[in-house]
Amino acid sequence: QYSPDNVPGADGDIDPTEITFPGCSCLTSSCVVHVCSCLCRGENYNSLCLRPTGKEEEYARPVFECNALCQCGESCQNRVVQRGLQFRLEVFKTEKKGWGLRTLEFIAKGRFVCEYAGEVLGFNEARRRIQAQTSKDSNYIIVVREHLHSGQVMETFVDPTYIGNIGRFLNHSCEPNLFMVPVRVDSMVPKLALFAATDISPGEELSYDYSGRFHNLPVTSREHKSSEEDNGLRKPCYCGSPTCASFLPWDSSLFST
Repeated sequence: QYSPDNVPGADGDIDPTEITFPGCSCLTSSCVVHVCSCLCRGENYNSLCLRPTGKEEEYARPVFECNALCQCGESCQNRVVQRGLQFRLEVFKTEKKGWGLRTLEFIAKGRFVCEYAGEVLGFNEARRRIQAQTSKDSNYIIVVREHLHSGQVMETFVDPTYIGNIGRFLNHSCEPNLFMVPVRVDSMVPKLALFAATDISPGEELSYDYSGRFHNLPVTSREHKSSEEDNGLRKPCYCGSPTCASFLPWDSSLFST
């Protein structure tokens, strides 16, 4: 079933459609940084492009867009991901990777491309679904972990297996042209937004690093490390990049008893 946005999962633990953030009181068509409460952490976008992380920053910074309760207009520059898909994309059959997704038009570096949307699950339901899978099943469940200054870790589980959008057709690459950023609009449940890591030409396949390392860790920490035992359970990677790690990223935490 197609859905452009996240929906509550079958367990009903989390409702991503609930509005819990207060809106800004800006009465302008577009909000101004340090004046707007949604932009108190700095500007998120510049001409629809995600502002790059500074050289002194190792990790992606939080992105909060203006929301349904904000007083600013629909044309506010701090409303990008919530506007949805803006490019013509095509699902196609790849040679080795099953279905894939490619763009039919040029996409500039930094532009929002699409969301990875589906059912938002709680930990227990995500683990139940993972453990019920066989080696022949495709796994679409993504786990995004955000590390807070307090040392806490926030986890978001999204599963587009049964309900989702075109993001489920994106393949992994060890040298991808997209990167994922959690973007919050109406609540603390993030939209898993994919942005262009470089200029992307028409006809080019779209991909991202399933591990989340790309654009989110120092270069020296991007290598894929795993035990021989893990390798026996992992699926081969067919991205074809010079730095291919041979296997798709693997997270064994949801398989633990």
